[in-house]
Amino acid sequence: MPGLSVVFHPGAVEEAQAARQWYLARSPSAADSFLAELDRGVESVVLAPERWPLFVHGTRRYLFQRFPFQLIYRVKGDRIEILAVAHGRRRPGYWKIR
Repeated sequence: MPGLSVVFHPGAVEEAQAARQWYLARSPSAADSFLAELDRGVESVVLAPERWPLFVHGTRRYLFQRFPFQLIYRVKGDRIEILAVAHGRRRPGYWKIR
């Protein structure tokens, strides 16, 4: 599926920024590592969007390796929609209305 574009839901952008700020307040290197992991996740999803397991409501989920976060996304036509950069232990399923 080469050539897929990536679109972030505004809520997912806010979540990524809030997580980065939280890590930055504790450790600049942790904040950098979080962003690197986010980038790796998006890159992995773009390269093989069907590789990650089906989740709920037609979405798929990529789990971060070092941080308790997950990318919730769906493939729609020629694009990947990132619906959430969700913390794995907070408010499960809040993003379903996106």
